Amino acid sequence: MSPTINLPYFDTLLALLEQEDPAVAESFGRHVHWGYWSDPRQAKNTPADYAQAAEYLTQAVCKAAQVGDNLAILDVGCGFGGTIASLNERFTGLHLTGLNLDERQLQRARKKVIAEKANTIDFIQGDACQLPFEDASFDRVLAVECIFHFPDRQRFFQEAFRVLKPGGHLALSDFVPLSWVMPLIQLGKLLPLEQGFYGGVDLTYTLDDYRRLAQETGFTTTVQQDITRNTLPTYEFLFHLGQMLGNRDLSATIQTGITAGMSHLHWLLYLILGFEKPGK
Repeated sequence: MSPTINLPYFDTLLALLEQEDPAVAESFGRHVHWGYWSDPRQAKNTPADYAQAAEYLTQAVCKAAQVGDNLAILDVGCGFGGTIASLNERFTGLHLTGLNLDERQLQRARKKVIAEKANTIDFIQGDACQLPFEDASFDRVLAVECIFHFPDRQRFFQEAFRVLKPGGHLALSDFVPLSWVMPLIQLGKLLPLEQGFYGGVDLTYTLDDYRRLAQETGFTTTVQQDITRNTLPTYEFLFHLGQMLGNRDLSATIQTGITAGMSHLHWLLYLILGFEKPGK
């Protein structure tokens, strides 16, 4: 039985890509995540600029994982294969695997991303919390802005630890609230993102939760990078793109607006986190 997919924003993206909308194709045809600007004041608020910023974010997560040539790399929640494409273009001798629950996204990835530079690429449908791979199969595991969709972060960490080789690295990016904000999220539903345009989203994991989780699963924390400020131009672009497309989805506007407000206040952080499995 095929898994149930509740990601309305991907439904919208896929429909617009099928219609060959040029702004959507340029900005989200490869990467489907926030952008990174080294100097946010230089953001141009165009699809081309946003696409480049999204590529920079991917590269920042890969850097946290200490990616290099001749490695076996698993990208969990791979979307349209943007991170796999980036690695494929920049490194050689890689065995690249993209995993996603949504076969529709994988179909696009298989069409768009072709192996080069002595690399190999596979796109596999599967569950991040039940990885369909043998123990110690990968040197690196990546999860670029997707872990908040997973039903169980602890289970994912356990699975990532299992499939990593000794000395392997896990790197991810996530929206992480300050600890004092948690009662507001839990009681007041200040961040009502569990349903609506972005589907099932859990933004209740604090940095302390991640540190505890890493310790409990056996990882050593290697990277804790706050790039909130560098991602802020994303929100202006999303609102601009929505206006261009005539967006009438109220939940998209509300959810993006709340996230934008909390991010600008620095109550909700955008972090890159890196972890190492001991053994080398």
